[in-house]
Amino acid sequence: MVMGKTLACKDVGVNCDFVIKGTDEADVLRQAAEHAKGCHNNVQMTPAVQAKIRSAIKDEGSSCCGGSSCH
Repeated sequence: MVMGKTLACKDVGVNCDFVIKGTDEADVLRQAAEHAKGCHNNVQMTPAVQAKIRSAIKDEGSSCCGGSSCH
């Protein structure tokens, strides 16, 4: 079974409830750029922002934060 990828704006420090679901990292990045352009006018998709987004992308259905308390 192929799982998709998800990204929540909140996971990159933005006060926004929008959640992106994509087929892969590139799809999520593309959708994030479109969303940022339409809803977050002051956000520029710089390499640093893209890196922050990449680090916040999760496998769909994953509830683990990667912290030490996860099982």
